[in-house]
Amino acid sequence: MTKYYTVTTPDTGKDGKTRFHKVGVAFPQNEGAKTFMTIQLFANPINGELVLFEPKADPDDAPVVE
Repeated sequence: MTKYYTVTTPDTGKDGKTRFHKVGVAFPQNEGAKTFMTIQLFANPINGELVLFEPKADPDDAPVVE
């Protein structure tokens, strides 16, 4: 499974629905590191709000049942 989080910024449309636009990725650091996470932004959110989503499960990483 990929070990990164998707960094998004929320935007409410004219229809009242919230949509999330990808603006970067966040990588958790190894246990024992001085920092918790490294965040790389591709764009700056105008509203100043960031939302992180966990990675979606990869079907190739499903446990093998025999």
